[in-house]
Amino acid sequence: MPIVTKGTSGATATPGQAAQPGRPGVIPSAKPGAGPQRAGEVPKRPAAATAASGSAAVGAARVSEAVRSARSAVSSAAARGPRRARLNLKRIDPWSVMKFAFAVSVVLFIVVVVATSVLYLSLDAMGVWQEVNTSLQSLVNASGGTDGAADGGFRITAWGVIGTSMLIGAVNVVLFTALATLGAFIYNVCADLVGGIELTLAERD
Repeated sequence: MPIVTKGTSGATATPGQAAQPGRPGVIPSAKPGAGPQRAGEVPKRPAAATAASGSAAVGAARVSEAVRSARSAVSSAAARGPRRARLNLKRIDPWSVMKFAFAVSVVLFIVVVVATSVLYLSLDAMGVWQEVNTSLQSLVNASGGTDGAADGGFRITAWGVIGTSMLIGAVNVVLFTALATLGAFIYNVCADLVGGIELTLAERD
């Protein structure tokens, strides 16, 4: 509420009209609950702002500490060079060796059959096998054989070449798998006697 002061003339100033010197005016009243601020008094901060600033300071301190520790770890690792570890290969599982050897031998079997087929078809397109069969027939005739014997004798055919490669590949599958499994058993026995193969593992520079 504005406080009305009376002058010598007894006139009353209207609300909102500024008081002039020598004339009656209105003195604005202070806000309720707000006393006069003392000189040198610092306004108090809210508790939420203080807590937020404190948590931010703690977080920044933790981040700086983590960065310092990471830098120290990197510098120490660079100073001592790549890490190395010496291990001994004590035992090889024969079952895993057998599975791995069988898979590798099957892949090699397919590769050999496909490569043989492609090679035979390429040479047959160039007429190599026809010339070879003709030369064989001439040799048989020169040695005293007949044409019928030469026709029913040895000739290089597609089924003969590819079938032979398939037979060799199947034998290779069986032998390779069996020898690899046997090698795993032999290694385990030797490792029990002499300690196995020593390996040195190191990080990249």
